Amino acid sequence: MDKTELKKRTKQLAINTGRLCLKLPFNAVNKEYVSQIVRSSSSGGANYRAACRAKSKPDFINKLRIVEEELDESMYFFELLAEFNPAFKDELRILYKEANELLAIIITSINTSVKNLEIEKQTEKSGRRNPKS
Repeated sequence: MDKTELKKRTKQLAINTGRLCLKLPFNAVNKEYVSQIVRSSSSGGANYRAACRAKSKPDFINKLRIVEEELDESMYFFELLAEFNPAFKDELRILYKEANELLAIIITSINTSVKNLEIEKQTEKSGRRNPKS
């Protein structure tokens, strides 16, 4: 999956989350959880966009780790909302599944990026001349 598609999917998760939240009944619990999930679901996409503009590979990895945290947080709040809103469990399950898929993609990207960075560092080390020789 390329970065354009991932940007679209993370944005769509935030949009779909917001649309569902507008349908939930207003009460003290939903008020707090909806506030949290709207922030975390939109933050995942915003931070992915920031990662795409990273200044370095370590910066890219760090920004992806923020995306990972935000997606995981969104999944937590989908679970909580499902407990308090059984009539919306099916819709919440769909959003949870999408967040989980995105999370898996992000974790794979982090692992690949870390591995590639380590390889680059090793290549740089082996390519340098030993000053004692």
